[in-house]
Amino acid sequence: MRKLSEAREASWASVGQGKGWKGRAHTASFFSVPVETPLLEPELARRIAAEHGTPCYVYSQAWLELQAARMLAFPHAYGLTVRFAMKACPSAAILRIFKKAGLHIDASSGWEVHRALRAGFEPAQISLSTQELPDDFAELLSRGVEINACSLEQLECIGRARAGHAIGLRFNPGRGSGGTGKTNVGGSDSSFGIWYEWAEQAAAIAATHRLRVVRIHTHIGSGSDPAVWQQVADASLALVGRFPSATILNLGGGYKVARVSTEKETSPVIVGAPVRAAFEKFAAEHGRKLHLEIEPGTFLVANAGGVLASVTDVVRTDQRTFVKLDSGMTEILRPSLYGAQHPITFYPVKESGSMVDTVVVGHCCESGDLITCAPGDAETIAPRRLPKVVSGDLALIGGTGAYCASMSAKNYNSFPEAPEVLVGRDQAVHLIRRRQTLDQMLANEVVPEGL
Repeated sequence: MRKLSEAREASWASVGQGKGWKGRAHTASFFSVPVETPLLEPELARRIAAEHGTPCYVYSQAWLELQAARMLAFPHAYGLTVRFAMKACPSAAILRIFKKAGLHIDASSGWEVHRALRAGFEPAQISLSTQELPDDFAELLSRGVEINACSLEQLECIGRARAGHAIGLRFNPGRGSGGTGKTNVGGSDSSFGIWYEWAEQAAAIAATHRLRVVRIHTHIGSGSDPAVWQQVADASLALVGRFPSATILNLGGGYKVARVSTEKETSPVIVGAPVRAAFEKFAAEHGRKLHLEIEPGTFLVANAGGVLASVTDVVRTDQRTFVKLDSGMTEILRPSLYGAQHPITFYPVKESGSMVDTVVVGHCCESGDLITCAPGDAETIAPRRLPKVVSGDLALIGGTGAYCASMSAKNYNSFPEAPEVLVGRDQAVHLIRRRQTLDQMLANEVVPEGL
């Protein structure tokens, strides 16, 4: 059996992602990546479908480890911690892979903290930045979990519960950047973090409760512009300067990932170089050598995953050819939510040689369950030139390793949660999440007596 995708490995090596990757010369913060080379060879796709059914999430261990290595090579001056933004894909097997690779965790809720703990992470390896402080936040602090206060009220709560404790402050730096408005988490229209102009108030609250501010945190959005990211890094250093006890600067994540060939991907090496220089300048001016933290999510897992689905029907109108899949927004919500683009590969049982302008749709009773939407426009149909297929053929929706299994319309139309499998380095296929059963779907329902 061939490797996961020899063509894909070769294409990545050609843009400097294989051996010798770090020595490649770059001239910009972005570079093009031939990501539409499919994750799976046809033989392996058919084997997974036969053993685990469809729809099914598929992840590549080799790909995950490669991306972890890329981020661990992020330029830094005085130390680096890479935290996986686990909201992107919180499956225990994925977390274990990143733990072994040397990554720590960025959690967005108390529930994520507990999942990370169960996956084997030590409390001190977990950082929590959340819109909602969990009820047990004081206990988590006592156990060693790092918490960033994301509002003045959160800061007060932490101070009252754990006076004298070391904490972090997440600031809204006054501007943001994201792949869409829905993934932009900075600026005046964002509720994430303490507004940067309230830094004095934050310092006063911390002083009142004898809290030691050891970490400053900013994050501007997912799929952010590298130029904006670097500008915010400079602004974040200015915030650190206002807190003499701070020795850590966490710059969040948001690195652009190319899922299709028309998109561009961030180069960590290029984005990180001026940040390293800025840290060195700060040390020279303030006498403080800051430890850098970053929180990639999408960058680590997006192109390491795909959704394997089956063609269930082909429907034609006077203007369109629709291919229906046994998957959709129940597994991949991003197109319906953001107008996100995902590569589609068909594996026909019998090659027809014909190409057809095709609209690919999901199985939900929802006109918005549209996979081939226009870029950034979830409601506009954008047919793609794809091979002619028939019912029973397989399809792979690529780039679904991030914010798909963790962020989808689960159980809509009462479809069960799809299983997840991991293709190991030895090409063995491991089940890492079972397909949900009807009994599991109904387990928490309670019918009052007499109904």
